[in-house]
Amino acid sequence: MFAVLKTGGKQYKVASGDVLRVEKLAADAGETVQFNEILMIGDTIGAPLVSGAAVQAEVIEQIKGEKVIHYVRRRRKHSSKRTKGHRQQLTLLRITDLLSEGADKSGVKAAVGSGSAVATEGAPAAKKPAAKKAAAPKKAEGSDDLKQLSGVGPALEKKLLEGGVTSFAQIASWTEADIARVDEELSLKGKIEKEGWVEQAKSLQA
Repeated sequence: MFAVLKTGGKQYKVASGDVLRVEKLAADAGETVQFNEILMIGDTIGAPLVSGAAVQAEVIEQIKGEKVIHYVRRRRKHSSKRTKGHRQQLTLLRITDLLSEGADKSGVKAAVGSGSAVATEGAPAAKKPAAKKAAAPKKAEGSDDLKQLSGVGPALEKKLLEGGVTSFAQIASWTEADIARVDEELSLKGKIEKEGWVEQAKSLQA
């Protein structure tokens, strides 16, 4: 009997006793691991996986593949060429058993890549909790909705609040000297007078 298993993004046709090289697994030499993504076993074809089927294998050793040479050439006036080598990390296995059913009760550790968390057979991988979005800064208690002023959006409102401008009453009481000072401190480029904030604030204040 043979089976077709999937690991490391590749498919392998295996039978009991076969020696196989796969992308590195998180397991030590002598350990037994179990592949649970079985596409076919015997005459049974999965849709897409065969339910309850598994392939067990003994880890012989962790090895490195043959060296692959990459050439990088730059097309410039003063062209240059760079050479770099890579050796893929692999795991050498011996297939020990093909299970057509009962994989979830075998108790054998699931075969997972070296970059993944090791999962216990039969238990689905735990999902990471979704990252919480940073809460938007809250307005100071008692501050007015400054976005009611002409030309003020969320970003400018935040800038005004951070600069200590929090209410319509405050803006309505500004003198020419206050307007000049706030305009310079917050880099408003004459927006206060141009949009007529003081007059608007007088009509908007409670």
